[in-house]
Parts: sequence; C-alpha cells; structure tokens
Amino acid sequence: MALLAIDDVDVFYGQVQALHGVSLTVGADEIVALVGANSAGKTTLIRTISGLIRPAAGRITFGDRSLEALEPHKIVEAGVVQIPEGRRLFPFITVEENLMVGAYNRHARERMAETLDEVFTLFPTLAERRRQLARTLSGGEQQMLAIARGLMSRPKLMMFDEPSLGLAPLLVKEVFNIIPRIRAQNIPVLLVEQNVNHSLRICDRGYVLENGRVAIQGTGQELLGNPDIKKAYLGM
Repeated sequence: MALLAIDDVDVFYGQVQALHGVSLTVGADEIVALVGANSAGKTTLIRTISGLIRPAAGRITFGDRSLEALEPHKIVEAGVVQIPEGRRLFPFITVEENLMVGAYNRHARERMAETLDEVFTLFPTLAERRRQLARTLSGGEQQMLAIARGLMSRPKLMMFDEPSLGLAPLLVKEVFNIIPRIRAQNIPVLLVEQNVNHSLRICDRGYVLENGRVAIQGTGQELLGNPDIKKAYLGM
C-alpha cells in the first residue's frame, strides 16, 4: 500500500503547463527515485508535494490525508519533509542551533534531545562541530547538516531535491550511502536527482520524468538496464 500517492497532477506556471497528469507512489519501506534532465519538472513536483506550489488538478495523498490544500508547515507536521536543493542553512548560527530549528513542530520539540542524540550518532562529524557556525563547514558537511536538520522534525517521509548538486565525487558517494541508512530507520525516501546512475542503484523503484510527464517507470535495476536510459542519461 502506498504511503504517498500522487494521482494525475497538473501544475501550471501562468499559462505554461509544467506537469501533465503525473502519477507516482512511494511505499512505506521504499526508496523511490525521480530522475530526468534539467527542466523535466522534478523540482516542480517535489515543491508541489511540499505545498509550495498548488496543483491545478489531481490529488496528493499521504496516508489517509489529502495534502494538496494544506499549507507547507502543516505538511511538515503531517510528516513530509523536504531537504531542499542548495541546503539553505542558517549560516551565522551554529550547527546545533540549525538542528534545533528543524525541531520546530510540537511533536518534534517534545523529543528534541532524543532526536539530537540520534542525529549525532548518524553524523559524528556534526557532533564534533556542533559549536561551529554553519558557514564554516565544508560543502559536504553542510549537506549532512541539511539532512540532519530534516531528521530533527522526525519525518515519516523524506524528500531529497538534488542532494549531490555541487559536491565533489567522493562526497556524492557519501550522500548516496546515507540515504539507504535513513530508509533503514523506517523513513521512506523520495529522491529527486540528476545523477541517474547513483539514484537508480540505490532505489527500489524509479520514475523518469520528461517534459513534465512520466515517460518510464520500473525497478531501479530495470531502469538501469533500459537501453533508452543508458543512451539518454548514462552515456552508454
């Protein structure tokens, strides 16, 4: 049974249609990848799920709740958390203060100390740098902090928007090693990413978005073996 269900969603920017009848699901124990070229509509979809963009048509259901009319903070309170492209940290406060900001909803605040211990166990480097200003961290450490801040809200689903963007190859590998560890904590993942090879290798299922439409879907291994995807995205 799907935890998150996107059903026939249309999105417009003014008169320009960005998403055309997009449907996808994320199960309660899955990593689902959404891949595609620039301007395919990937970020538009994740921002629509987060409530930052309103769909013109279609339904977005999380568990037994409809999300398409909720305000973004209510969607976070429901358990859907987005790790945004570009990290968007607060640069002039400490690592620990950035993490505490992530626990702003009531449910998360009640367990803040417990969650902080869990996050520092998952990211020991952040524990070592907890008193440092966020702006003094390396790019990879800042990405870890953005992920950890999302975990502080005790999500039921995490959505990643281009987590490898701007990172060196070794740090990209580290990010993609963390995502399965998050799923192992019973937090399913919707991964929006241009790095098709890495994404499909760690996901259970994937969707290829082209020009605002789902063009292909299947398991990660099926998509990796698809000759059209090899040619278009993997340079093979």
